[in-house]
Amino acid sequence: MSIEEIALEAEERMEKSIALLSDQLKGVRTGRANVGLVDSIRVEYYGSFTPLKQLANLSTPEPQQILIRPFDQQVLGDIVKAIQASDLGLTPNSDNKVIRLNVPSLSVEQRKKLVARTKDLAEEARVAIRNIRRDANKQADKELEDKILTEDDLETCKEEIQSLTKKFEAKVNDLAEKKSNEILEV
Repeated sequence: MSIEEIALEAEERMEKSIALLSDQLKGVRTGRANVGLVDSIRVEYYGSFTPLKQLANLSTPEPQQILIRPFDQQVLGDIVKAIQASDLGLTPNSDNKVIRLNVPSLSVEQRKKLVARTKDLAEEARVAIRNIRRDANKQADKELEDKILTEDDLETCKEEIQSLTKKFEAKVNDLAEKKSNEILEV
């Protein structure tokens, strides 16, 4: 593998870590309603578990409410069961056409816990990025042993990988800070 190939593979894997973190942060509650809280809930639909966003139209008509309008009215009861079984702590209200989820405002204690959760998710992402850096550096060392890279190439490759690591750690920090500010907003 050349320097470019090693760096490109590391960058692709780091991008995936950022995407995963972004998806995880969507599921963390903030002070207002957000369809990201429920869109990944899996509902049993004709024997298979399907994400809620594929079964219903999700919207937030009010800042404290999520409206779920199923495409197929027969799945309404299954959606209610899936929401109750999830760890959201929200009670669905159904009128046999739509489901309304009222999202209560968060207490200061709940906000602190959610900020801590956000920090934990960010730290997991940083660890994943550092593991990718380690793997890329190992690959570069192996290429040196196999006489594919020179000492200078190895140094250049490791510097490039380190700059990628710093760039992606900064992205993680930005995402976590943005989410923490959303949670603490009153």
